[in-house]
Amino acid sequence: MIVIYHDVGGAHSTAVAANIHINKLLMNRIPSKQEILSLPTFDKIEKEQVGHLVYIGKDEFNAQIYTLSRQRKPNLVISVVTDMYNILHGNTNELIIVDTKPAVNLLMNIGGFTSRRLHWVSFGRPIVTKGTQQAYMDLVDMVKNVKKDLKKHKSN
Repeated sequence: MIVIYHDVGGAHSTAVAANIHINKLLMNRIPSKQEILSLPTFDKIEKEQVGHLVYIGKDEFNAQIYTLSRQRKPNLVISVVTDMYNILHGNTNELIIVDTKPAVNLLMNIGGFTSRRLHWVSFGRPIVTKGTQQAYMDLVDMVKNVKKDLKKHKSN
């Protein structure tokens, strides 16, 4: 199985969701700022990584977990990923693609934009981190739903 968490920038909600998924962040509490900032890809995706899958790790179901910065072309990028997987595997039964954008709040948008786009990291990073803490339980719920699907798939 392959799970891809995607959104516009691929540096915040996706990084957190993927790390919740591989159990690096706990589901039962909101992490500290330091726990979030210590994630290898949180607020660190560079221009060269946009449009590329970033491997985060494996989960307890042996699924490979990735993140993706797909910018503002979700239909185009996700269609290409799905089609390529289908060409290589003959189906998409073992591919789960999750848009984390619904969990993104205003603070995450403002902080992410100023940190990643404007390169005002010292200004934007604390804002996006605070917004991420506020959105954390929504991201946990997304991951729980994905894991429920994975568990169901493994039992079939």
